[in-house]
Amino acid sequence: MANMNLYSRGDKLFVYATMFLIGVFTLSTLYPFIYIAAVSFSSGFAATAGVVVLTPVEMTLAAYELVLSESAFWISYKNTFIYTIGGTLVSLIIIIPGAYALSRPQLAGRRFWNLVIAFTMWFNAGMIPFFLNMRDLGLLDSYFGIIIGFACNAFNIILLRNFFESIPSSFEEAARMDGANDFQVLWKVFVPLSKPAIATITLFCMVSRWNGFFWAMVLLQDESKIPLQVYLRQIIASLSDDEEFSATLLNAPYSVETVTAAIIVCSIIPVLVVYPFIQKYFNKGIMLGGVKE
Repeated sequence: MANMNLYSRGDKLFVYATMFLIGVFTLSTLYPFIYIAAVSFSSGFAATAGVVVLTPVEMTLAAYELVLSESAFWISYKNTFIYTIGGTLVSLIIIIPGAYALSRPQLAGRRFWNLVIAFTMWFNAGMIPFFLNMRDLGLLDSYFGIIIGFACNAFNIILLRNFFESIPSSFEEAARMDGANDFQVLWKVFVPLSKPAIATITLFCMVSRWNGFFWAMVLLQDESKIPLQVYLRQIIASLSDDEEFSATLLNAPYSVETVTAAIIVCSIIPVLVVYPFIQKYFNKGIMLGGVKE
């Protein structure tokens, strides 16, 4: 921080007030995660009584032992990785060439195609027509349906297109002089120069896929194909309505709240592990995607 002696009293007050507000905002953002983690390690009685605030009360691993012993949890975890990794790869295969084509001035009808892509951000057919399309195409209750049905996102295409447009044309001209075609220009020039933007798009796709819930719940009926988020919803509903399970809670060291919190913690661990490796590209990718020279 710069020497505060160089600031007037009003400037110092503004700086301190800004730092205070940022600190409050940061704590308010982190607290839900801290609270869920504390509940997951607390006893069932403490969580149900609402006495857990910041740290675990009557710390126990009983909730995690119950969750990790369920085969359905690991099956849903596997499915989530399939949908996340497969869906992200398919999305990148579609988004990168699409963004490159839309960024090229020589594309016939470029303004029209850009308008068509942007139009889908404002208007769409609706949930029922989309469901009927998925049904008629035979994509219900299948891994492929979830992966391909949500592979293309207009915002991601536009973001990457803007980044491609910000790359100096001299790079492309040099590649053309060496005899490179469009595919070679894309994969050997634009992709290496666009790592920050592609990392940003990859993060968007991964988080969207990992948190996918509604359409997975609607389109998937086979219990062996549901992702972790749908499994979490089902376990909450089943445990809350299960009288036998409720009876066991009288003597059990866990509760519906602690089991739910344990599943949530397990579900966010992969995102917390991956994000630090991509975060360094994140801000750079967003900024460069929105600036043109």
